[in-house]
Amino acid sequence: MIQLENVTKRFPGGQEALSELSLSVDKGEMVFVTGHSGAGKSTLLRLIALIERPTGGQVIVDGQNTRKVRRRKIPAYRRQIGMVFQDHKLLYDRPVSDNVALPLIISGVGHREAGRKVRAALDQVGLLHKERQNPETLSAGEQQRVGIARAIVSRPKLLIADEPTGNLDPELSLEVMRIFRRFNEVGVTLLIASHDISLIDRLGCRRIALEAGRLQVEPEEEVDPWL
Repeated sequence: MIQLENVTKRFPGGQEALSELSLSVDKGEMVFVTGHSGAGKSTLLRLIALIERPTGGQVIVDGQNTRKVRRRKIPAYRRQIGMVFQDHKLLYDRPVSDNVALPLIISGVGHREAGRKVRAALDQVGLLHKERQNPETLSAGEQQRVGIARAIVSRPKLLIADEPTGNLDPELSLEVMRIFRRFNEVGVTLLIASHDISLIDRLGCRRIALEAGRLQVEPEEEVDPWL
């Protein structure tokens, strides 16, 4: 699903966020990216989402080389990817349902079909009963679940998340990870950047560790049956 070949990302001024990075994520995997602040986790996700382009090397997502995706084709490319952010990036002047519907509206999905898909997505994250509420009235964990519903409403093949539990307590973090696990169980590929090593280790998923933009280790852990 994802393949990076000798990828380098250098920003203006000479800062090198990623250096000759090569890795792969298979279709249907749930993989975590770890590393200290500045290790290159967010840059990696931004390259996959085509928010940034590599300075060198190749990023291939579901068979598409991002270097060959023209600017006008980027919106179509991103429709295959759901993105979850630490700060939610919700619109607080609109109800929950409108926030979740945003990717569908941009894609030109009809009102009736969009409504059906929004309700299904909210049901998957346990928030169908709050579809008409304003996001400001929700807890931090509920707001994150709205962000997840928005990311999966278009039924993407790939879901990427940048520190999705960074502002949550351990119980809510586990709840969010269980939601991700359910999506993974139905075939969605997940790549999640996180610094919560103790939680990641309990999940038993593959871990990609970055340090100063370089690959460190990819340990395998046994799945803990409690999850």
